[in-house]
Amino acid sequence: MEATLEATIRETFGKNEARRTRRQGRMPAVLYGDGAPARAIAVEPKALLRILHSESGANTLIALALGGAAPTRVLVKDYQLDPVTHHLLHADFYTVAMDKALRVTVPVTIKGDAPGVKQQGGVLEFVRREVELECLPADIPEHIELDIDGLMLHQGIRVREIPANPRLKFVTEADAMIVHVIMPKAEEAAAAAAETAATAAAPAEPEVIKKGKKEEEESAGEKKEEKKK
Repeated sequence: MEATLEATIRETFGKNEARRTRRQGRMPAVLYGDGAPARAIAVEPKALLRILHSESGANTLIALALGGAAPTRVLVKDYQLDPVTHHLLHADFYTVAMDKALRVTVPVTIKGDAPGVKQQGGVLEFVRREVELECLPADIPEHIELDIDGLMLHQGIRVREIPANPRLKFVTEADAMIVHVIMPKAEEAAAAAAETAATAAAPAEPEVIKKGKKEEEESAGEKKEEKKK
């Protein structure tokens, strides 16, 4: 997904200038990357917030229109929110080269119904809700969708089992578990307790008493004495 965002250059700096910018309905920000020096800019916070709240969120490719020049493709590197009002206070943008792969973190979503949940009473648990991958800026996916229709109890989906896409290279470890169906905690504890009780109640194996070497020698000697008599 690509969005458009208007920006203006800020000529002055400092906390007072930042406050003036916010009073004017704009938000201070910084643009850097592509070998160019960092530039102080201002953007409309509501427009940026709509982008951040979209399905692709901070991974949205933004065409930043700055000072009448041709739009620059950027991504949001970081942003700050007011802890009370949750209004945007500041943002960092970095320029991306459309022909160079970059590393991003993408959310994971699921589709379908796991038989291990509907039929076997299990619980679907997310081990990780995001995966890291490398791709070109234009190929950044909004999310990675997993089909859980075949998952039974004690089964899961690992990174290596995500359907292959030649445009995406996963950085997260291939054996990393993403989602699995597990037994509910209460039932798991009850099963463990039952197994412990069954082990404790099992009859002990009879002990095999072995004669010591000295005892065997004494027994052999007694038999010889009896033969002599």
